[in-house]
Amino acid sequence: MELDLSPKLSKKVYGGEGGSYYSWSPSELPMLKEGNIAAAKLSLEKYGFALPRYSDSSKVAYVLQGEGVAGIVLPEQEEKVIAIKKGDAIALPFGVVTWWYNKQDTELTVLFLGETSKAHKRGEFTDFFLTGPNGIFTGFTTEFVSRAWDLPEDVVKTLVGNQSSKGIVKLSESHKMPEPKKEHRDGMALNCEEAPLDVDIKNGGRVVVLNTKNLPLVGEVGLGADLVNLNGKAMCSPGFSCDSALQVTYIVRGSGRVQVVGVDGKRVLETTITAGNLFIVPRFFVVSKIADDEGLEWFSIISTPNPVFTHLAGKTSVWKALSPQVLEAAFKVPTETEQHFRSTRTSDEIFFPPPN
Repeated sequence: MELDLSPKLSKKVYGGEGGSYYSWSPSELPMLKEGNIAAAKLSLEKYGFALPRYSDSSKVAYVLQGEGVAGIVLPEQEEKVIAIKKGDAIALPFGVVTWWYNKQDTELTVLFLGETSKAHKRGEFTDFFLTGPNGIFTGFTTEFVSRAWDLPEDVVKTLVGNQSSKGIVKLSESHKMPEPKKEHRDGMALNCEEAPLDVDIKNGGRVVVLNTKNLPLVGEVGLGADLVNLNGKAMCSPGFSCDSALQVTYIVRGSGRVQVVGVDGKRVLETTITAGNLFIVPRFFVVSKIADDEGLEWFSIISTPNPVFTHLAGKTSVWKALSPQVLEAAFKVPTETEQHFRSTRTSDEIFFPPPN
């Protein structure tokens, strides 16, 4: 059965005055279920508050827009309250309780990408809310909650029943939320727009890779990630993950063209990608992108914390490693053609600037 790799936009799941929650459905993007991957997006308006929750999946959060505050509670640890802003990546292992708050005029938008091998539904996140009409404690009898919290039943009924909104609420301007602490960010978040560049090609593009070295928590999540900026008309070299990793890509900004080639040299995807699109490249399939005039920016997760890629163009490509005689035999070409082929792309670029 052929898989549909076409890029898709998210759809609203729930929301209200404080903001909305969106997700990508495995029924529309089958590779989510096939690859045990899920994707969702949280958008908070001013004073929007995403109620405390935990998930059945480990994930990486990436701030697409705005500034705000996140509360994170790792198992059996104190709450960490961190300031977040555009470009921040946050690793969220299993069992983490989070909340999110926006007190700015600009909408706060957070992307979530994660793996679902242990989830209730393959290809989907399931959130368990601590409060609200679908909160965990609405399912217990008052007697059980009263004994668990050591509180009178009338107090329990107020605590469990007062919050009538599901998932996201809008707080009053006068409500004071906890202030973030600078030291709480250490080891919890990395700003990909400010981090040292792993790749910087003049007129080509730039890459920041998220791995266990710059954000150790991704080791617990089991995912790596990268933020890639491709200049206008530049090209990203054809390449594939050589460690059996699956790549999930969200287009942050701009537009461009993408081609993916799979088994037997068959082109399985050729399309235009624009901001908001999500698409998935299967294991070992080769992908390449060319940016439109305004450039192209994307954030990807890779299903291993320290991914390794093989590129099929440029100085470090596999072609340059193979001996001339092997290339001549493989391509069935004379020595002159092989020498001409080998002499091109002598730089170690993975991004190729537009032709002059």
